[in-house]
This record gives sequence, structure tokens and C-alpha cells, in this order.
Amino acid sequence: MKSIYKYIICACAVFSVGSCNYLDVVPDNVATIENAFADRYSTEKYLATCYWGMPKSAGWNENPAIFGALEMVFNREKMTEKGMKMGLGQDNATSALINYWGDTGNMVRSLYAGIRECNTFMEGVTGVQDLNKYEKDRMIAEAKMIKAYMHFYLLSYYGPICPLRENTEVNESTQGVRVYREKVDDCFAYILELLDEVIEGNALPAVIENRTTELGRFTRPAAYMLKAKVLVYWASPLFNGNTDYNSFLNNAGEPFFNQSYDETRWTAAAEACKKAVDACEAAGIRLYQQSDYISPKVLSDQTMLVNTLRSSVSERWNCELVWGNSSYPVNSGLQSPCFPRLEQGTSSSTTGTMSVPFSTVDLFYSENGVPIEEDKGYDYAHRFDIRTGDEEHKYYIQKGEQTAAMNFDREPRFYSTLGFDRGKWYGNSYKNSPDDDAECLYPKNRFGEYSSVFNPGDYNATGYWPKKMVCINSTFRDANSVSYEDYPYPDMRFADLLLLCAEALNESKSTPDAEVYRYVDMIRERAGLKGVLESWRTYSNQPDKPMTKAGMREIIQRERKIEFACEGVYYWDSHRWKTAVKEQNRQIQGWNVNAKEAVDYYMPTTLYTQTFSYKNYFAPIPEKDMTNNPQLVQNPGW
Repeated sequence: MKSIYKYIICACAVFSVGSCNYLDVVPDNVATIENAFADRYSTEKYLATCYWGMPKSAGWNENPAIFGALEMVFNREKMTEKGMKMGLGQDNATSALINYWGDTGNMVRSLYAGIRECNTFMEGVTGVQDLNKYEKDRMIAEAKMIKAYMHFYLLSYYGPICPLRENTEVNESTQGVRVYREKVDDCFAYILELLDEVIEGNALPAVIENRTTELGRFTRPAAYMLKAKVLVYWASPLFNGNTDYNSFLNNAGEPFFNQSYDETRWTAAAEACKKAVDACEAAGIRLYQQSDYISPKVLSDQTMLVNTLRSSVSERWNCELVWGNSSYPVNSGLQSPCFPRLEQGTSSSTTGTMSVPFSTVDLFYSENGVPIEEDKGYDYAHRFDIRTGDEEHKYYIQKGEQTAAMNFDREPRFYSTLGFDRGKWYGNSYKNSPDDDAECLYPKNRFGEYSSVFNPGDYNATGYWPKKMVCINSTFRDANSVSYEDYPYPDMRFADLLLLCAEALNESKSTPDAEVYRYVDMIRERAGLKGVLESWRTYSNQPDKPMTKAGMREIIQRERKIEFACEGVYYWDSHRWKTAVKEQNRQIQGWNVNAKEAVDYYMPTTLYTQTFSYKNYFAPIPEKDMTNNPQLVQNPGW
């Protein structure tokens, strides 16, 4: 995965980060910075350092979205991981679990430190002699993009922030950094100002031409998509007329959050989304399709679609990726827990500990493209019963083997996203590409079988694995070793933009229309499903649901939960929609994975009790930073 990140290791050696106090006000590398812009090579390394400071998406102790909503979970032996503790409601201001605000001393680094580096870069790059104007303008635009991204991440995670418009001069009293948190609207306005400067400056390329050295750098479509996403968040209930925070006041006694809902924000968001779609399509960015997936053998239609849907996430730099975070890629660290052992062996290369609970599994539609609890022909009441794999489902479930009824008759994304006991797992093994893909390998997860407990603590807690997060090219070389292929974390992909566009359009109109349906149906068609109107009219016990704004809102939200399941999107969505307090006070359940017989294994078992209150919509500002800057106001509830 050659890209600008080839410079990161050496850049980090040159630019020693040191401790990241509040706003990183006293850099330890002054002597180094004086030489940072001596030539092209040093400048490119510094830009790589700016990219390296981005949030770490592929780590469960670095990305609050992986476990924060308990969309996925670890077993009880691993519940002390920071990400799991956060999802279980154990975060606190004294020792914040995932801290992007201030000093952390580990892989999670203050984003204010990263913003400060961007400011330093934009000041210094103009004087580099062996860079031409185009190169300087492009690098400045990239630094602004990184700066806007970091501010937006802080705003999404903490609520009102302290925008770092320029680096502050520091005096001995450090009074220069005792800044205030600003109103939410002012924070959004500043981020949009940065993005408008990037877009209007037109310095970013539409596509990455040099795919040997420049993959991972920002492009013009990424700028358009980030602006669209920022506007959607600003229009969403968490930030638009949020009266739950009417007593959350700034130092002047004014609410941090606007108290009046502004419906015109959705109109602005919809317009930005459509412009972003146009920018992406002009650059060749589109939904990954079956014609893009190259198989070494002829596959059934079912397996072909499953692998296509998997590849839209895990195939490196594919046509759907608007921007991928490769400063901390999806490597064996994240893939191993998502990957079960597929035959008897002694390998500890896969742990299989990343578990998907019923609350996520149940989201996927029936094969008719509607929720299983709404499908008139789906036997929802008996979904926990046992069924035997048959000819009709042989590409999804091992024929003649027993598994749960809820694993049958589901949409293709169910089988592309999830692995399960007796469920087919085509690929990822040296002997998993038979001439007949119905004969591929599959997990056997009842206690004592090869996919179950391996080492103490290495087992799947629910009986479901997030298959989609395992790269299609990661492969068991033999029963005892795995070769992993890294891929950039899909922070921005075209499917996300399409559904953001559908959401913004639906909210901006009095009733949904063909324009709203079109963007949703593009996603559904790629997943092998009929359109929204046809599916609900034919199969749902609520046939008129897509005809109302509220009903279509629910459908779009469900589509997002399904399409981006296990990618960490639901955490942020459930916060901005303000649905987390309703959805995330629940039992986290899976199968009884300690049982040997199918009749005992397929018994719903409670692992955890999830709790969520209004304070959890935003992370706490660490007490250390509150002490360093008494002008800060803590988030409600912390």
C-alpha cells in the first residue's frame, strides 16, 4: 500500500511529538521545525505527519465508534479493553477512555496537536524553494482539509469546541491558551469556512493520478463529501434545535446549542450532497458492482454478490472509496478478531473474538428487502428455532447441517456482512476456492469445534463474526498460518454519500418523492433488492410506510444501519439522530456458545446490559484539561 504514508515512520522519527498538552502549546521540537521546510523532502514528511495525526479509525481502543454503541462486542474476558468499557458506560472525566482532546500518552493523540501542526505547515510551506505554486497550493488545501476534519471530529465527539484558527503565541503564564468553548453554530460555521476555501481554491486533484506514491491524499470529491457530511450533521437533531441542552451555557450565560429548529439546514445539506455526488461521479467514483469483482473461478450468483458486497469495503482503493484512512489501516490487528478458524489447526493467527450481537443481526432485511419483523411471510416468532441447511440455501448455509432459522431467508448483505455457525465463508483459505462454491468452508462454533474456544479468552461471544471487515485477499496459507492484506479504513465511501443525500432530501421535503427513492434504491439494487416502494407494497405489513416523511426517515436510517453495519457509522448516526437513548438501553444477546449440541447452542443468551443516558451523547473533557484551563465548561452529566 505505497502512498504518502511511506513518509510517516521517518517523519515521526524526525518530528518527535512529545507530550500533547492542551492545544499542544509548547512543542518540544522547535529546533527541528526550523529545518522542517528546508526542501521538498522535509516538507512532504511534515505533510505526512499532519495526515498521521488523523483519528485512528481501525483500532477499538482508538475509535470510539467500534464498540461505543455495542454494535459489536468482545467476550467477557476482554471487556476491560477501553473501547468495550466505553460501550458499557464506564467512561469518566478523571481518566477518559478514548481521549482526543488533550494529553494521552498513547496512540490516541490530541487532535489539537494535529491542528497546530496543520497551522504550522500552512505557514511554513510557502517558503519552500523547490516546490512550485501548484504543489504548494495543493499541500495547503490538504492541510486545511485535515484541519477541518479534525475540528469536525472534535465537534462530533465533544460538542462545542475551541476552534484553533491559528497557533497561539505562548507566554510564561500560558494565558494565551486559556480559550473558551464556542457555540455549536460558530464551530460548524468555521469548519464550513475551511472547506469552502478548499473547494473554491480548486487546488486538490479530482483523482489521484500517481497511485504509487499518492494514494491516501485528499481529493476534490473528498472535500465535497466532507462538506456535505458536515452540513447533514449540522441539520441533524443533536445539533439543530436541541432543547435538551437548554441549560448547557457558555461563559456568557448563553446556550451552547441553538434552541430553535432550522429546517432550511436540510435544504443546504441536500444541495451539498448532490454537488458531492456530481463531483464523485465526474471523478469516476461510484458504487462497486459485480463487474468490478474479479473471481479466479466461476461462482454462483449468490456467492458472486456476497463477495462483491464484501469487496466494496475491503478491496484496496476500489472505485467506491472517496477517501480511505491508511495512516492506521485495517491490518491483522482488526482483521484477526473478525476472522474465525475455518478448519482444525493450531494457528493463533486468528482469534475470532469480534462478536456481533442480535441487536445488529436482527437489523438485516428478509430476502424480500423489508424488516423481518414487518415481512408478512417471515416467521419472526420462530426465528430462534433450528432449521437444516437445504438445497435452496446451499450457497449460504452448509447443506444437511443445523443452524438457527434466523440465518435463513435473509438479504445478501446479511451473508456478506456476517459469518456464523454452519454459514458458508467463501474465500480466505488455501482450500476455500473449490470448483463448486457450495462446497466451500464454513465455521463450526459449538463448544469444542474448531471455530470455538482456542486459547483461553479467544472465542466469539455471540456466534456471529463481522465477515465484511476481513479483506477478501487475507488468506489461510495452511491450517496454521494466515497472510493478511491491509486496506485503508473506509472513512468516506460513495454508498455513505448516497444515503446522506437521500436523508437530507427526505428531511427537506414535505413528503418523499422519486428523488429520495432513487438514492436509496441505488444502494438496494446493488444489494440485490427491489426498490423501496415495490418491496414495502408487496411484502410489508406497513405498505404505506415509504409514502410518509416519518416512515421514509425510518427506512433510510435502517438502510444506513444495514449498509454500514460493523463499520462504526452507527455510533455517530445514533448520536446525531438522538436515537441512542431509545435504542441503546437494551440487552446485548447472542447464542449460548458454551454449548456442544445445537439444541443448547441456539438458545438466546444475555452477555451485557447496555445503558445510555443523555450525557453519553458527548464524551467528557478530561479533568486535567479542565484544570489547565479553568475557562472550559464541562459537558452536562460529567
